[in-house]
Amino acid sequence: MTHNPVETPAKTPVTLLGLGAMGAALGRAWLAAGHPLTVWNRTAARAEALAAEGATVAATAAEAVAANRLVVVCLLDDASVEQALADAELTGKDVVNLVTGTPAQARSRAAWAAERGARYLDGGIMAVPPMIGVPAAGPYVFYSGSAALFDEHRATLAAPADTRYVGEDAGHAALHDVALLSAMYGMFAGLTHAFALIRDETVAPTDLAPLITDWLTTMTAAVPDTARRLESGDYTTGVVSNLAMQAAGRHTLLGTAQEQGVSPELLTPLFHLMQRRLATGSPDEDLTGLVDLLRQGDR
Repeated sequence: MTHNPVETPAKTPVTLLGLGAMGAALGRAWLAAGHPLTVWNRTAARAEALAAEGATVAATAAEAVAANRLVVVCLLDDASVEQALADAELTGKDVVNLVTGTPAQARSRAAWAAERGARYLDGGIMAVPPMIGVPAAGPYVFYSGSAALFDEHRATLAAPADTRYVGEDAGHAALHDVALLSAMYGMFAGLTHAFALIRDETVAPTDLAPLITDWLTTMTAAVPDTARRLESGDYTTGVVSNLAMQAAGRHTLLGTAQEQGVSPELLTPLFHLMQRRLATGSPDEDLTGLVDLLRQGDR
């Protein structure tokens, strides 16, 4: 009796444009997962390492695009994407743009790709290069745009990092990316100010660090609470620390900064927003109303 061997499905070939730190990490992950890889980089020498690992190096971006249907772009910025693909034939191609950009740039690039006969997916990478290809590190990429493209190539796109599809609107991956990064930088602002306060004291930064970590972890409960309040429109029910009390506390925080010789510039914008919200007669709210104040700008 003859047994036919089970055939392993062929892995989808990938074209990768851009071999900076992130692009190179992506390329290595696809090679490690068994995907045939064609690469191009403006500085050709950067392709040598991946060539040694099995990648095919194209002389031009147009040549790289011609090699495969799935084309992943990881270049410097939106302008470099248009420049690199200017001479490429995109009809019938699936373009996945992993360049960090704005929602408006993503929507414009999606229309640009459609005019050239390509399906388009925009991506926001929530990882640094050493995390790519290491599932335990928790890397993932937001994707938005063509649902059909995402469904077809989901497994391939998941080789370097987990995938999170956030809708047909091509701008939503960038929007999610920037929203999370904005929250991160707000945290960094707080960390910077906190460590500045103790810089000239006998308090060791390594002693303060775990206290900050524990405190911030506890405070993350505010994230889902704020989301629920924004959706319900109820900013006052169950509020423990209301806006009036928190705004009054600014004197202690700013006074301590002055005593310690620390600039208050990372704190004062938030306190200014609190004062403006109080002026609208909202003392019993928590801080959720500041979201609406930011959307209104200076009006």
